[in-house]
Amino acid sequence: MVYKQSSSTLKEEEYPLSKNANKSNVSVGTRFANATAKISIIIPALNESKNIKAALASTQKSQNIEIIVVDGGSEDNTVDIVQSLGIKVITGYKNRACQMNAGAMNATGDILLFLHADTLLPANFDEMIRTTIQQSQVVAGAFALRINAPKIGLRLVEWGVKLRSKWLQMPYGDQGIFITKKIFNDIGGFPELPIMEDFELIRSLKRLGKITLIPVPVITSPRRWLKKGVWQTTLINQIVIIAYFIGVSPQRIRSWYRGEKLIKH
Repeated sequence: MVYKQSSSTLKEEEYPLSKNANKSNVSVGTRFANATAKISIIIPALNESKNIKAALASTQKSQNIEIIVVDGGSEDNTVDIVQSLGIKVITGYKNRACQMNAGAMNATGDILLFLHADTLLPANFDEMIRTTIQQSQVVAGAFALRINAPKIGLRLVEWGVKLRSKWLQMPYGDQGIFITKKIFNDIGGFPELPIMEDFELIRSLKRLGKITLIPVPVITSPRRWLKKGVWQTTLINQIVIIAYFIGVSPQRIRSWYRGEKLIKH
C-alpha cells in the first residue's frame, strides 16, 4: 500500500516479553482490527502548553477516535488547555512509559496510537493506520518523520530515520507508533524504564512480526535538535544506544541525557 501526503547494557532477558508473548500465541493482523476500528490516541505530556493545542488539532477530521492526554505533572497550563477542549486528562504519572501505559489501560479503542505532544499527525492518519494494521503479519507501525525546521542537517536526520525504520524496522516514539491494544497487552506494554522505553517495546515487537512504515510523515518539533545542535544531538542519541547495549543502567543514561553530560562544550 502506497500513500501520498495530503496538503497540510541491559541484557535482553532483563526486560522479557510477558509469558504470553511469543509467535505461537500472539495473533496479528485482521483478527483484532478492521476498517472501522476505534483508535485511541495517547499523548504523554509535560509542560507542553506551547505545543499541545496544535497536536490535538491535528487529530481532527478523523473518524472513530478517542484522545487521552496523560500529564506528568506540568507546571504550566497544559492541563487547563486540554480540559478546555473537553479532552480526557489523566494525572499522577511522572515517567513517560508509565504515562503511556496508564493511557493504554484507560483506552477503549482497538488500536493504540502513541503521539508525542510536540508532534502533528498527517491528514487521513486514521485511514492509513487502519489499512496498515490489517496487513498480514503486521504487528505495529509508525509514520515517517519530518522535523519542522529548514536546516539541511535535519533532512539528513530524516533520511537516516527512514532507513532505520524501513530496513531495520526500528521506528522511535516521535514517529507515532501504533499497535492493536490486544498485542500491546499481550507483550506487557511499555517497559517502565526512565529512558529507551520505545526502543525496548519495538525490540519486543520485532520478535512477533513485521513493523511497517507509513511513508507519509508526522511533523515534529525541532527543539531538541536546535537546542543542542543537529550533529551533537545525533551523536548523543547514538552514544545513548551504545551505553544501553553495554549495560549502563537506564537511570544513569537518563541523568546523562537530561544533564547533557555526555558531551561538554
